[in-house]
Amino acid sequence: MRYPVTIVATLIGVALCLYNYTGYDPHNFVFFMFSVPGWFADLVMDIHEVSVFWMYVLTIGSYAILGFICDLIIAKSRSSRRSYD
Repeated sequence: MRYPVTIVATLIGVALCLYNYTGYDPHNFVFFMFSVPGWFADLVMDIHEVSVFWMYVLTIGSYAILGFICDLIIAKSRSSRRSYD
C-alpha cells in the first residue's frame, strides 16, 4: 500500500508548524485553528505553559495519523471495489 495522503498530510502539518515558527502568525491564530492538539491543550491548561516544541511534534504527528487513517479507508474501499469485479 502506498501512503500518498499520509505524506501530504504530514507535509501540511510541517508547513503549519514552520509558518508559526517563522513569526508570520504573531498571535498564533492560524496555528490554533488547524492544530488538533492545540485545541485540546487550550481546553485543558493555560496555553502559555505548554512547550512549543511538543505542540509542533504533536501537531505533525496528528496530521500524519489522520493521513494514515485516510489511506487505510482508501485502500479498504479499493480492495472491496476490486472484489466485486
